[in-house]
Amino acid sequence: MHYSKLVFVGLLSAGMSFSIFAQDAQADIASNTSARQAAMSDQDTNDQSSSTTSHFQSIRDLKNELKNVKASDFKVNANAAQPDDVKDPLQPLNREFYAFNDMLDRNIVRPIAVQYAAKTPEDVRGSYRQFRKNLGEPWNAVNQIIQGRPGRAAKTLGRFTINTLTTLGLADPARRLGLPAEEESFGVTLGYYGVPSGPFLMLPFFGPSTLRDGLGLAVDSQARPQKYIMDDQQGLYWSTNLVQAIDTRSQLLDIEQILQGDKYAVIRDLYLQRKSFQISEKKGNSTEQISFVGDDDDDQDNDATTSK
Repeated sequence: MHYSKLVFVGLLSAGMSFSIFAQDAQADIASNTSARQAAMSDQDTNDQSSSTTSHFQSIRDLKNELKNVKASDFKVNANAAQPDDVKDPLQPLNREFYAFNDMLDRNIVRPIAVQYAAKTPEDVRGSYRQFRKNLGEPWNAVNQIIQGRPGRAAKTLGRFTINTLTTLGLADPARRLGLPAEEESFGVTLGYYGVPSGPFLMLPFFGPSTLRDGLGLAVDSQARPQKYIMDDQQGLYWSTNLVQAIDTRSQLLDIEQILQGDKYAVIRDLYLQRKSFQISEKKGNSTEQISFVGDDDDDQDNDATTSK
């Protein structure tokens, strides 16, 4: 009996000791957890503060960069062979817009374009593309008349008539009859008459442009026939524009590999080269007079003179 009492007292003491130890351990754990949470909270606060500070610093830097832009910078006739500070004085702002567009492309537009290309037959995509191009032919003809090229305008209207009457614009039999397409825009028409392009611009959602082409884009959007054909069908109008954007993006999937290095600079220079080529071709200039990236310095000077 004596030993049994001692064992009982020992177990009771041990139980009390473990209970006290457990309470102390829980208190320590709670204390450590609170300390860690407080430290993490401080770290998050510091990170947020650092991120906010970095964001505001970027805005301040951008403002400082834009303050250096002069009125004369907007009179430039931008071409790909010019130095960056000449053709792209708004580069800090343009790169911000490019990053925004690239984020939308990677997360939304490109994945949809991949599925669109994979699940929509090429014949269907081609017919849809040709239908939209055919709707734009009357505005192409108007631009060609403004450019003083009535003969070319007559061919464009001939294309529109033949394609519409034979296939509703879903195919291009006029090309086989010797009437090739020639796309126009009001920005190109302004360039045809020597209006300087102004600096390069990267527009949110719309992508690469120039000051002149941005104005042209606004005019084009109001002049295209589909705007008035679907005047009372806003949902259909914007849906077709969205499909057009996805279709256009799907056509670029196969050439993405050429965008190596500084993609912003590559896109900018390719855009400026293409616009320079379009305008020079309509003026009847030879390709030797058109400025391209990588030309020799002497050639670049001559090309810059020609394009002005």
